[in-house]
Amino acid sequence: MFFLATAQRFAPKFPGWMATKPTKLKFFTTKVFDGFSTCFRQWRARESHCQFLHGYGVSFQVWFAGELDDRHWIWDFGGMKRAKTRIEGMTPREWMDYMFDHTVIVDRDDPQLDEFYRLDKQGIIQLRVLAGVGAEKFAELVFVKLDEFIQTETRGRVRVQRVEFKEHGKNSAIVEAAID
Repeated sequence: MFFLATAQRFAPKFPGWMATKPTKLKFFTTKVFDGFSTCFRQWRARESHCQFLHGYGVSFQVWFAGELDDRHWIWDFGGMKRAKTRIEGMTPREWMDYMFDHTVIVDRDDPQLDEFYRLDKQGIIQLRVLAGVGAEKFAELVFVKLDEFIQTETRGRVRVQRVEFKEHGKNSAIVEAAID
């Protein structure tokens, strides 16, 4: 309605402006999750220093896509705290903190996994074990978890379109919903 009202108001000033069919619009909004100190290693990277434990102050930028609600928003970010839907029993921010804040993340097939479990049991590290470690896999994990959360919470009205994981200002990895 707004688009048509605006178009009708401006059409006399710009002849031919409404000569073509209005473009269908897609709406996106983004949310940054940051402040995470994460340590991990790529044990398979034998030719690289990434085989060693190393850490970054990591962040995620998440793109949400969907129809506007009655407030003309895709999503009320404050709604993440009030949402009934949970990720492994936690709000999205609590889950992100649990996974990435002051944690050590290793692959479930890391040959030193028993040693990491020992360090975790002694309270030296907060261990997280995943099926795949690295920027792309972290972006994928957040994509999958937040997409499931947001689609459940909005009954399919909103979905995650893209997630960018940043190790720092120079390195990032992006995962995006495939266009069918």
